[in-house]
Amino acid sequence: MDAIAPTAINAMILTHESKRPSRAEAEAAVRTLIRWAGDNPSREGLTDTPHRVVKSYEEFFAGYDEDPSEVLQRTFEEVGGYDDIVMLRDITLESHCEHHMVPILGKCHLAYFPDKRVVGISKLARVIDIFAKRLQTQETMTAQIVNTIQEVLKPKGVAILIDAKHQCMTMRGVHKPDVSTITTMFTGVFQLERNERKFMDLVRG
Repeated sequence: MDAIAPTAINAMILTHESKRPSRAEAEAAVRTLIRWAGDNPSREGLTDTPHRVVKSYEEFFAGYDEDPSEVLQRTFEEVGGYDDIVMLRDITLESHCEHHMVPILGKCHLAYFPDKRVVGISKLARVIDIFAKRLQTQETMTAQIVNTIQEVLKPKGVAILIDAKHQCMTMRGVHKPDVSTITTMFTGVFQLERNERKFMDLVRG
């Protein structure tokens, strides 16, 4: 899969930003979907549902309003001589499938090998959240996270493993609730077998 630079991704999002409908239009669309499902959006239990759904979407898709590259701008060079992997394991991942708009739920394991500078670990988790809070495929999200960290921090390498269950597969279609999807990506020194193996050993704990 050809990677798309983070700057290009943000440019595409900004292009669509100018076409974003109003809240009233979004709530009207939810009422249409309720009617299409066969229910009455005016009945007591559903009168506030369009407002709640739109409010939920603001949270689910907040990643469109953030630039992951900016999150990584503040770095630190004082690391006391540390020269090894920095890893975050078992990061909760919540995203939505771009094909069916249903949840993708799982864990992300992320590591990078610093080169002269490090970034606060919470910033790495934020980068994951920013890309997760958009309509996604797991493959694209995996590449976006790695490419952004590699481009902005310029470390010696980045490694990622995402293990997630897709509700479009568990709740509809083939209905296979126990199937998870695993995607990985390695750059730089993590493409060396010894470092890839070390990363995988750390993932397994």
